[in-house]
Amino acid sequence: MNIPASNKPRVVIIGGGFAGLALAKKLKNKNVQVVLLDKHNYHTFQPLLYQVATGGLEAGSIAYPIRKVIQEYPDFYFRLTTIKEIDAQEKKVISEIGDLHYDYLVIATGSKTNYFGNKEIERNAMSMKTIPQSLNIRSLILENFEQAVLQREDSEKRLLMNFVLVGGGPTGVELAGALAEMKKAILQKDYPDLDISKMGINLIQSSDRILNTMSEKSSAASEAFLTGLGVKVWKNVRVTNYDGRTVTTNSDLTFETATVIWTAGVQGAAIRGLKAEALLEKVERIRVNEFNQVKGYEDIFAIGDIALMETPEYPQGHPMMAQPAIQQGQLLGDNLIRLIGGRIMTPFQYHDKGSMATIGRNLAVVDLPKYHFNGIFAWFVWMFVHLFSLIGFKNKAVVFMNWVYNYIRFDREGRLIVRPYKKRSFTTFTSDEI
Repeated sequence: MNIPASNKPRVVIIGGGFAGLALAKKLKNKNVQVVLLDKHNYHTFQPLLYQVATGGLEAGSIAYPIRKVIQEYPDFYFRLTTIKEIDAQEKKVISEIGDLHYDYLVIATGSKTNYFGNKEIERNAMSMKTIPQSLNIRSLILENFEQAVLQREDSEKRLLMNFVLVGGGPTGVELAGALAEMKKAILQKDYPDLDISKMGINLIQSSDRILNTMSEKSSAASEAFLTGLGVKVWKNVRVTNYDGRTVTTNSDLTFETATVIWTAGVQGAAIRGLKAEALLEKVERIRVNEFNQVKGYEDIFAIGDIALMETPEYPQGHPMMAQPAIQQGQLLGDNLIRLIGGRIMTPFQYHDKGSMATIGRNLAVVDLPKYHFNGIFAWFVWMFVHLFSLIGFKNKAVVFMNWVYNYIRFDREGRLIVRPYKKRSFTTFTSDEI
């Protein structure tokens, strides 16, 4: 990888997501050499991917170059590559561009879409974990309407204008709300020769309420907001298959649709080479102790979505969200310096700052540790938090200006098919390929 030799301990970080960058920032100006590896040369602000998918934002406004983050960090290096395997015995990572030895290894590879083993759903549904996938969804949505204006049969028009979102978590809820707003104010102007009122937006949730990780008050409010926008919410329904045209469920309920967007689950993006006892196969997450050390290793750590730290408060691990990832990365930065200096490390304690979701214009729900509220004030809180969390002043300014313009004009300027999407054979790609 052409990394210069150093007499400093070498820390190798795999992944430039929330966890990996939080760790990198903590190691700035410390007596270590840091090498950051990622398959992208940019950091993605994943909470706003749904806005890229629905034309509200352009991809560049939620991405930030990793090299720009670390360009003023001494003895920091970035390499663009995909990791194939970890050789813990030789203390090296094996990648597409070569091998690299480490003194301390940190796995921050995040998560990927979980189809729960259903290969046909994986082949025919869309996922939304990366910017390219969001752009694919945007292209497919717009291509469906372009195809719908050409159809003579009403059944084919309905097929192209019917959307099924599987998974009632924040991503599914926010995407459903964005599609509903497109239906209400945008698509009818773009396609005057289509009866947009026949556009269907279906949100399917396998449990008895959407946003089931939030309070019951927020869950009920979000469902009321979605229903008011014309979204059909189906609860206690589990999707069993999708053949590219028909969605089947565990009941007699079926859906005819050309577009299924799968947000029903995630699993860790694991890497080969670790001991079997370190990996929980069902969710592909790596078991770690209270210091984020991987089970069975003293020099390998895991942080963020990939890490499974079992605690009395979180027996199945911390939520796979940005805040636990950021907090774990920040603490590990301090702990690595303590470990190198022969001092005792500090155990991780997650500080829940709350959760939130936006449903649409002036509509959002917010859960704080002691307060739960919804409506326009929650919407402003949601916007402020997400705007503040973006990396880079330019990104903050661009997103803010887009939001102001969209709010005043009730429009979404990013309705561009810049990269036409065509489904390919399942044998040629994986669900999270870019």
